[in-house]
Amino acid sequence: MIREEVIMLCTADLAGQIRGKGFPASDLKDRLRKGIGWTPTNSMITAHGPIAPSPWGPYGDTVLMPDEATRIRTDLGPEAAALHFMMADIENLDGTPWSVCPRGFLKRMLDELEQRHGLKIKAAFEHEFMLEDIEERPNSSYALDSFRRQGRFAETYLGALKAAGLEIDTFMPEYGPMQYEVTVGPAEGVSAADQAVAVREVGRAVAHQAGTRASFTPILRPDAVGNGVHVHFSLMGAADGTPVNHDPSAQDGVSQTAASFLAGMLELMPAITAVTAASTISYLRLTPNRWSAAYNNLGDCDREAGLRICPVFPGAGGDVSRQFHFEFRAADAAASPYMVLGAMVAAGLYGLDRKLQRPKVCPKPPQHLSDGERDALGIVRLPWSLPQALELFEKEEALRPLFGEELVSAYLTHKRFETELMKDLSPEQQCEKYRLAY
Repeated sequence: MIREEVIMLCTADLAGQIRGKGFPASDLKDRLRKGIGWTPTNSMITAHGPIAPSPWGPYGDTVLMPDEATRIRTDLGPEAAALHFMMADIENLDGTPWSVCPRGFLKRMLDELEQRHGLKIKAAFEHEFMLEDIEERPNSSYALDSFRRQGRFAETYLGALKAAGLEIDTFMPEYGPMQYEVTVGPAEGVSAADQAVAVREVGRAVAHQAGTRASFTPILRPDAVGNGVHVHFSLMGAADGTPVNHDPSAQDGVSQTAASFLAGMLELMPAITAVTAASTISYLRLTPNRWSAAYNNLGDCDREAGLRICPVFPGAGGDVSRQFHFEFRAADAAASPYMVLGAMVAAGLYGLDRKLQRPKVCPKPPQHLSDGERDALGIVRLPWSLPQALELFEKEEALRPLFGEELVSAYLTHKRFETELMKDLSPEQQCEKYRLAY
């Protein structure tokens, strides 16, 4: 039987879902030029299926314009269709960026960072996920036995990522039941978010072909360990790529430029959590004593901090300034990676524009500090729920000009509708809904 390979042209939408349209691979040249038609209301489809109230209804047209640099093709064997997709920007019919496109939002934030402050950002997304057919066993955290029981999945997965052009860093069994983690090397700007999409979708495809399922849900069940998406990032000069994070003479080794960026992230973290932890069950994970972010604190080698100064390993050699970087921990895969990185940059811009003062490293877990000690450090508890996070996001006037009114309005409507879908379900039932969605 004759087969025609299909390329999916995709967007990572407000629900963190990868949606799009397919076309014959033989039409690639034409599609790179003209794209594929898209509907504004598609952006209001929730992760669970129903469409949130749309300001556009059945009206309007946009276009998915492909970025060939994001093209991923993974051969899954002679009897399986290849995984073949690329990411797109959603544009208006006149070729201008559509204001509710997550990838377009990130691009705009990156442009603002470069234009206002002469900076670029390099980032890498760490992903945790569950392999659903792995038997749960006690004392399996980080165990060789857990690695053994996933069979050939890791070999096939890493091989597919390498073939797709990603720099493989690590793969390991994680702490939670059926939980694994994969990390890849850093990429500059929008490419970091493109890579995050590739890591998730290649993992899902390899698992599906192996007869199992990889779920990137924020948490499998209320009493389980959550799946985070930790974003490692560093700032560099736009002109020459020189790292600007490190100053050996400064407090904690953090340069003044990086300190202002981090201060903006810390101040606005409670509000941007609505974007970076984008599901109702995300907030089951963001609690103290779970190795997850629960406060907007800066930590030094602290894996419960909202922001972490990462260690420099002496055995790596070379220039310390090129290793010195930071990690944002209040995110998960219910969020579009473009929205996550865009929100981080927006908050960092807020700090840079205002030349905010250097934040202090929290000396111990914030839950062990008094109210006065937390106040002195500017530390507050992150939101307890998605509705609370959305309220903070809506009220934060500093974010509106950066996100844009139309994106803010669409996002709030989308997520509040999703919250309504979940309100009568128990935490266990919500976890099951999100397990199927992610």
